[in-house]
Amino acid sequence: MLRLYDHLFSGNGYKVRLLLHQLGIPCERIGLDIEKGETRTPDFLALNPNGRIPLLVLADGSTLAESNAIQCYLAEGTPLLPDERLARARVLQWMFFEQYSHEPYVAVVRHWVHTGEAERRPEEVTTRRARGHDALRVMERHLGANDWFAADRYTVADIALYAYTHVADEGGFDLAPYPRVRNWLGRVRAQPGHIPITRG
Repeated sequence: MLRLYDHLFSGNGYKVRLLLHQLGIPCERIGLDIEKGETRTPDFLALNPNGRIPLLVLADGSTLAESNAIQCYLAEGTPLLPDERLARARVLQWMFFEQYSHEPYVAVVRHWVHTGEAERRPEEVTTRRARGHDALRVMERHLGANDWFAADRYTVADIALYAYTHVADEGGFDLAPYPRVRNWLGRVRAQPGHIPITRG
């Protein structure tokens, strides 16, 4: 059986949990508390030297890190990851966008608000919120002509972007100016097998 090292607050971990649930793949979940340094123990670092979750351990004991790489591995051969070359590349395009233009701002500010770090970094929070809104505007523009982010259907690109967008308010991001994003969030929530971020 697959084994997933995870933290319930993590949107990156949620991407994998949501996908596993939607695909009906059984998995043993092992929760680690990031705030208590449980991803920095020698035992965990032996599995993932980068000391981050999520981490997927396969049945043969091999490991796979990075949430979007794990998603691609799990979704291979399903409608959630297209076979067609350009459609697959567009899925990856949005997943790279999520990691470089969205997650470092929306997710990081949410984490700082949660831990109290935001109060110690007011200028950086302001800058990161502005960059987060830049990403949300890109998403809003795309959704003006598309129901989904790639391949004209729900894919792992949507899961990747949904994970932190749907809790963006926890980082002080007001989604009211983004009606298309909010409608898309509703479409993702309506997908079969959807689970909330708090479910293990």
